[in-house]
Amino acid sequence: MRFGTDGVRGRANSELTAEFALALGRAVARVCGSRLAVLGGDSRRSTPMLASAVAAGLAAEGVDVIDLGVVPTPVVAAEAARHDAIGLVISASHNPHEDNGIKVFGRGGMKLTTTDEARIEADIDHAGGSDVEPGTITLDDADAVTERHIERLRAAICGRSMSGLSVVVDAANGAASHLAAPLLTALGAQVTVINADPDGRNINAECGATNPSALADAVVARRAHVGLALDGDADRLIAVDELGQIVDGDHLIAICAGDMAARGELATGAVVVTVMANLGFRLAMEAADITVIETPVGDRHVLEALVAGGHSIGGEQSGHVIWPSHATTGDGLLTGVMLLDVVARSGRPLSVLASEAMTSLPQVLLNVRVADRTIDAESLLAAELAEVRAQLGAEGRVLIRPSGTEPLIRIMVEANTDAVAAQTAQRLADALTAMTDAPGPTNGHG
Repeated sequence: MRFGTDGVRGRANSELTAEFALALGRAVARVCGSRLAVLGGDSRRSTPMLASAVAAGLAAEGVDVIDLGVVPTPVVAAEAARHDAIGLVISASHNPHEDNGIKVFGRGGMKLTTTDEARIEADIDHAGGSDVEPGTITLDDADAVTERHIERLRAAICGRSMSGLSVVVDAANGAASHLAAPLLTALGAQVTVINADPDGRNINAECGATNPSALADAVVARRAHVGLALDGDADRLIAVDELGQIVDGDHLIAICAGDMAARGELATGAVVVTVMANLGFRLAMEAADITVIETPVGDRHVLEALVAGGHSIGGEQSGHVIWPSHATTGDGLLTGVMLLDVVARSGRPLSVLASEAMTSLPQVLLNVRVADRTIDAESLLAAELAEVRAQLGAEGRVLIRPSGTEPLIRIMVEANTDAVAAQTAQRLADALTAMTDAPGPTNGHG
């Protein structure tokens, strides 16, 4: 097991075992140096097993553990910041229930550096016991944890009310299933929650941020103002407008950044997004005189750029949105509250806000399987790329990048029509396939 872009992940009980979780807990304790840890997880069947093992590993190295139980990732990060402790989350985010993962936050709820992750990996195989006094493992008061998060969300919108807004939340049968209703109701919204009955196996199953179709139907059927779709650990958000149309992360950031700029609250006048942000987003920000700062794919890179530059908001098309003044990681409920605040203050439907904020250009992503994902695909395709970029002009964009985990080269094309985007992507994929003797391209998802 190795750290990826969002902690360690694998098939629970085969790839990600209790033995590994125990060893990881001990390694985290030794490397991170804190004598206090905050632990939480999502609603998967395997989460209690792995949480117990991680807690045992931490305690074996003298770390006191505060167990929050089933809570969203951002709650763990916030409680770690409150206690000036390290934080650990047992979750595989949007993955199916068979998978699980372990996310580690450094002291104060900040994401670990790659150097710290490398040190933990190197320490995992460290054998032997410890002569320190074992730490304690205590359960936190769930009601108090909920109340503190309500206050965090209320503070983020300066105590303003959501009164008059009807909201449907898809909790993805995940970690926010028991939190979404009390959190948003406390802020004044009229809340209906769907997919909030976790059984250990139904997390993310045809629901939530990765499949918001049921939410769209529910919003239209209930004539709600807004729909909010979370993922399994509630660190991302995809919204649905009153017409049942999807509002993705690009639109969420565009709406909120534009609102903040208009109110003089967009520090540095810039937003941070990854290379996958739609060209339509970039054009809209240019028109609004908002600077776009681009990072590699991964919310870690977004957070690093936000903190380094002192910026106010950033995120990914997938719905990971980070508000560094209020949180140290993506928070789907916080993003939902920020969006609802814009809707409430403006008095305008979300469909209008989204369409005015930006217009997405058609985007096609194809994967080409290769023997070595480190090949210089840009150089191989230099002639083809020069031609297609000249043809697309300012109304299109091509991005060639290797997968971070698989032997794939990802080819993304944006253009002013679906047909042009699809034809251009296929042309480049076919050219790369011929040059590398690779199998044919397949549709991709980022």
